[in-house]
Order: sequence, then C-alpha cells, then structure tokens
Amino acid sequence: MQSAQKVKTKQSRYDWKSTKRWFKYKYLLLLRAKGGPSKVARGFSIGLAVEMFTLPTAGFAFLLIFPLVYVLRANLPGALIGFVFGKVIYIPLAFLNKQVGEVLVPKEFKHYLIHHLPHLLSNIVRGSLDLIVGGMVVGTALGIVMYFPVLLLLKYHANRRKEKRRIRKDQLVVQEKAE
Repeated sequence: MQSAQKVKTKQSRYDWKSTKRWFKYKYLLLLRAKGGPSKVARGFSIGLAVEMFTLPTAGFAFLLIFPLVYVLRANLPGALIGFVFGKVIYIPLAFLNKQVGEVLVPKEFKHYLIHHLPHLLSNIVRGSLDLIVGGMVVGTALGIVMYFPVLLLLKYHANRRKEKRRIRKDQLVVQEKAE
C-alpha cells in the first residue's frame, strides 16, 4: 500500500528569493517608518555611537540603545542597523579610540582606580578604560557626523519613490483620457 502512495520528501534547498524579498520588504518598511527619514537617521546614529564602546564593556553598552532610542524618539530598527554597521568598522577605529582615550584619561586617575577597585575590576580597567572613554568620544562624534549622510540618503530615496509614483499616476491619467 505504501508503494502505491508516493511520499514526497522535502528538499533541503534554501529559497534565496524569499530572503531577498524579506530584506527588500524590511528596507521599504524602514524607508516608510513613522517619523520619516530623520527618525531613522537618529536611530542609525545612536546604534553607531553605542557600538564604539560596546566591545570593551563586554556587550553591556548594547542595553543603552533601548533607553536612548526611547528618549531621543529614534527608530529601533535603524539603531540596530547602525549597531551592526559599527561592528563592521570597529576594528580600524579601535586604534583611534585607544589614542583618544589615552589623551583624555589622566594617568593618575587610572592608577587611582586600579589600586582602589577589586582585583577583577582593576584588570578590566587597566585594559579597557582608554578604549571605553575614547569610544564614547569617537562614537558620539561619528554618530553626529553620520546622521547627515544617512538622512540625505533616506530623503533621496523617499523623493525618488514619490517621483516614480507621480509619473505612474500621470501615465494612468493620460491612458484614461485616451480611452
């Protein structure tokens, strides 16, 4: 009886078209987000700024994204995209973060912290205080600087979409008059 029924086995192929379509859908949702391009660009800047000091803090700085997005009325998906972008560019900027931190953190303060903190915390401070402080400064500056190009890019795409819709509408009006 089993031979009479054909049993189909699922193929283990992944449907890349659906993944591409999902990303395109999420991209369109981001472009059409409530609050417009400004809100998305603000979120991107927050995510980028927070990423610059997340690694030395063992990932705890990631939790700052949520209250910052809420307080600054930004877009959370935009912040997460900025956070991922920050991960990509972190390694080259880590050297800059370290140098800026060394300039800003007085050596006496670092020695004071190392001698007055528990052993485990003093090891963490010894290795990453400069990275954390430098990352905060560089990340904030980078977030402010990147806000404007992201805002302009999102506005450009929104205007392009409006223009396409206007042209399509004009073509439909012309076709209706011809009929």
